[in-house]
Amino acid sequence: MESIDRFEQIIGYSFKDKSLLEQALSHSSYANEKKNAGGSNERLEFLGDSVLSIVVSDYLYKHFTQVAEGELTKLRASLVCEKSLHVFAQQIHLGDFLRLGKGEENTGGRERPSILADAFEAVIAAIYLDGGMEPASKHILRFMPEDIEHGKKPVYSDYKTVLQEIVQKNPEEKVEYVLIGEEGPDHNKRFVVEVRLNSQVIGKGKGRSKKEAEQLAAKEALALMGYAAQ
Repeated sequence: MESIDRFEQIIGYSFKDKSLLEQALSHSSYANEKKNAGGSNERLEFLGDSVLSIVVSDYLYKHFTQVAEGELTKLRASLVCEKSLHVFAQQIHLGDFLRLGKGEENTGGRERPSILADAFEAVIAAIYLDGGMEPASKHILRFMPEDIEHGKKPVYSDYKTVLQEIVQKNPEEKVEYVLIGEEGPDHNKRFVVEVRLNSQVIGKGKGRSKKEAEQLAAKEALALMGYAAQ
């Protein structure tokens, strides 16, 4: 694991409160193993997800003035999905700086897409809490692909967005994702999620992250509804 000073150089931001960055880089397996008083990056991930969404939404709204709401939603989904965040994390060598428990370290946690994507969001939250929205936005926008600037649509496979668009045609319908269980040790955990339509279960998914489980649950729901997965 490299020093956080090196990571600050890579991202171009120097933290006033270094403990925020240390927490952002600490996976739950490390926090549990070390009984780390600073905790894991899970709460920061929650906040970072929201900051990422508003910054990307604002960017797309201002740069694509002639694009309809539905297409903007798809563009945003393609940029904030786990697959994209994994790529962004690799660009800043985030895996080299993660603090992992021994089990996670020994099973390839530094390269695992779900861990890298979550840590990427946690770093966004850490920057936001340390310096505010301006540096957080600057950090996020450096990852906007050039092909979006040129008006090309990125490839995406966001089953949650597709399901939501279908359901939105009936305003009285409500979709929610419910975590119903966790399986396995910290270094190889699986999350089980149900997607419910008006409280009725219409799909179930299991994945290495909550996001992956939600996507797989939505994919199953779409299949049951007769929509072919892309």
